[in-house]
This record gives sequence, C-alpha cells and structure tokens, in this order.
Amino acid sequence: MQQEVAQDQWHASNLAQPAWRVRGNVIGLRLPATPWPDNRPTEVAGAARRPQAMTMDMPPLEPSSDKKLLRRQLQAERQSLIDRHQRAMHLQEVLRVWLVARQDTAIGAYWPIKGEFDALPALYRWGEADPRRRIGLPVIDKETKRLGFRLWFPGCEMEEDAYGIPKPRDTPVFQPTLLLVPCVGFGPRGVRLGYGGGFYDRTLSTLEPRPYTAGLAYAHGYVPWLRAEPHDVPLDAVLTDEGLAWQAPA
Repeated sequence: MQQEVAQDQWHASNLAQPAWRVRGNVIGLRLPATPWPDNRPTEVAGAARRPQAMTMDMPPLEPSSDKKLLRRQLQAERQSLIDRHQRAMHLQEVLRVWLVARQDTAIGAYWPIKGEFDALPALYRWGEADPRRRIGLPVIDKETKRLGFRLWFPGCEMEEDAYGIPKPRDTPVFQPTLLLVPCVGFGPRGVRLGYGGGFYDRTLSTLEPRPYTAGLAYAHGYVPWLRAEPHDVPLDAVLTDEGLAWQAPA
C-alpha cells in the first residue's frame, strides 16, 4: 500500500506530457483528430493509455452552435460511444491520481445519469484510505433551485428526488471542499455545458465558502467555440479520459 501511494504521489507531480484527442468515436460517426487549441490536455502519468476506439469512416459532424441542439447531440454521442467502458476506466485512473495531490476530506459528487461518467467507485477507494474522508451527493431545493448536499456511503438508504434522480435519505448535511461536476460538454478555460437547468451555476454563485470545482467529461465533449455566458461559473479544472484538460492558474 505504501509503495502504491508513493507511486501515485510521483505520478501526480508529473502532469506534463501533452495528449492529443479524437472528437467522436461513436457508431456510424468519425470525427477528425485535432489538438486542443488553447490548453492541451495533460496526461496524468501512471494512468493507462486509452486504447484507440473502433470507428467507421463517415463524414465529420460539426457541433451545433445552438446550445439546445448541442446538448442533445453530445448526449447522443456519449450514449453511443462504443468504447465508453474503456474511457470510463481511464477516467477513473485519471481522477484517482489527480486526487492524490489534494488535501480534501469532503468531496461532493453526483449520481450518474444519461451515460455520465460514474465517479463513485474511484471516490469509494479514495475514502478507504483515510477514515476522515467523506462523500456527498446533491439534493435539489425545489424553491430556490439550488443544490444542497447530503452524506453518501455505499448501502445508505436512497430515494428519488423530484427529477427521478437517487439521493441519500435522511443522512447528515454535507459541505464539500471539492465538488465534482458532470459535463455534457466543455470549452476552453473551464467553460461547462450542462443540461440547461442552471442548478450548479446558481449554487456556486451563492455557496460560501465556495468549493473547488472539477468538471468530469469524456474527451468527445470538447467544444472549442464554447464561451461563458454572464450567469456561468467557470470550473477550476476539467478532467477527461485523456487526462487533465484544464486547470486554472493558482
């Protein structure tokens, strides 16, 4: 165990090698390989390389400039990724290594829906290493449309919220110092594309103290022209199956 932790710490200190990406890899769709324009993703050393996915030669499909259509397009791509399992395994490794360098003991996560990456297995292993570490899941306040958080642990009693998403039932209120945020898509400098409900933006704009935010996404969701709107709260970091795609300067 000590050797594994030492290796992870060494890996976390060597986030310097550039990675390249392929936008796409879905059934019947192949998008051209392109570099990340502003801040190229950084491979997390020690995480296994994601094997190249099987694709079919089809004309490129450009992301829609209409956000509603773009959300549907990216969700359909994500749910059709033929290598999604391999991508998820790689992102689990990226997340685990990235967490080694952080001192958090309270991480807010999410219950995955619609093909989202499931961070809970990696967080469960993270929690096993230190009894002080806790994990929380979001609970939506129907009146304010903001998120609160409740303690989660494997086997705790769950119930569905107003949107049909499982949440912890009657567990203690939870205040995360690090918040993992699911992304439908993402752009340069931490811009996030969500489902359009604004729950995370409303929550982060009022939450004190504000937690550090890390978006989790598959690399196909990068949209180079995506820009923040006035109400958007940019993420502090973005992790993908190809490594660290963005981290705000300290």
